[in-house]
Amino acid sequence: DKNVRDILIHLYEWQKLLLKFVENNADKTDAKTAITFLPSEYSWKTYGAMNVMFWNRHQNTSLEAAKEMLAQSHTKVLSLAEQFTNEELFTKKYFPWTGTSDLGSYFVSTTASHYDWAIKKIKLHCKKVA
Repeated sequence: DKNVRDILIHLYEWQKLLLKFVENNADKTDAKTAITFLPSEYSWKTYGAMNVMFWNRHQNTSLEAAKEMLAQSHTKVLSLAEQFTNEELFTKKYFPWTGTSDLGSYFVSTTASHYDWAIKKIKLHCKKVA
């Protein structure tokens, strides 16, 4: 994450993962048929390589485009979250496709937790250019 655009794109791409994860699994009642959160070629041990792939994918994306993309994905994620009850979001194993976790943790991870990370990164960038 070398600049603000990269940070915004990172957030956008992770939100796309969440949107796709829920869309692909919403009608699944069996964990065996679930589609994983991360693309099949990545794991929680190799997701760093996925982040690099996202970075490479967006080297020609402008800052303005990144802002718009993130604004749209953010709106979609919040809208999607509102479609679930608190019980559906925060009960572990409520959906078989979330494994041992709860769906809400995916939302928190791709929004609040990632936003906290992004704010720290942007502040660091601001200090470097000041």
